[in-house]
Amino acid sequence: MMVPFYHRVADSHPNPWTISRARFARHVDHCLQHLQPRSLADVQQLVRQGNCRQPTVTFTFDDGYAENCDFALPLLLEKQIPCTYFVTLSNLIHQQPFSHDRQRGCPLPVNNLRQIRELADVGIEIGLHSRDHIDFSTVNCAAELDLQIGQARTELEQRLGHPVRQFAFPFGMPRQLTAAAIAAVDRAGLHGFSSAFGGYNLPGRDAFHLRRFHGDCDFNRFRNWISFDPRKVRSEPTIRYQRIAEGPRAADPAPIAAPPLSPSAAIIQLPGATP
Repeated sequence: MMVPFYHRVADSHPNPWTISRARFARHVDHCLQHLQPRSLADVQQLVRQGNCRQPTVTFTFDDGYAENCDFALPLLLEKQIPCTYFVTLSNLIHQQPFSHDRQRGCPLPVNNLRQIRELADVGIEIGLHSRDHIDFSTVNCAAELDLQIGQARTELEQRLGHPVRQFAFPFGMPRQLTAAAIAAVDRAGLHGFSSAFGGYNLPGRDAFHLRRFHGDCDFNRFRNWISFDPRKVRSEPTIRYQRIAEGPRAADPAPIAAPPLSPSAAIIQLPGATP
């Protein structure tokens, strides 16, 4: 099961975490030709069952850039491709550009709460990307971990009016995926966490850890991931942790299928449409 992740789809102010509209559309078309679109909940179910008859794909986004509402998300909704959209709570609430953009001298607009609510209403699953986009390799205090994950999840659910079931680690490399931080994800009652160091969700693996790879601007590298490269499995790092209770959550959701774009979601109109 393939889970690529993106940050920002746009044609202006390119940076290392931006992909152009044309390249993103090419990714989408290639995936639809070779893979079956499924939600993260479906991926977890298939991993637990230990059986997957057809390769699948789920699109994910991290951070929460406003420009994703202009093209990328409407495209996924139009093509009925499930997507999980991980947002950073403090940037969403306070409408502050991300620190990595400010450091580059190019602060970019972030999603607002109205946009996120409307995305959830039309079928985009909203996940948590921590409260403050912190580096979890630098945090060992249980109270701070619970603030960044458990309390942030509760507040996001209250503001959103929808359940928040998934968590994605900022940076998402092995050093951020500490046993203490994963334990905080577990305590928060979340259904799983996503990494970003590159990996496949193979049948029979641990379904609480969703492995993702970067939606690379270089199409040949992206195609290599999608076609399944066994060398990447052999080189994947091992993430060690212990859950409070193994297996799925008692309230695991039914598979999520993205519905057609709602006419009420004027902020995420399809290209060329008039609000």
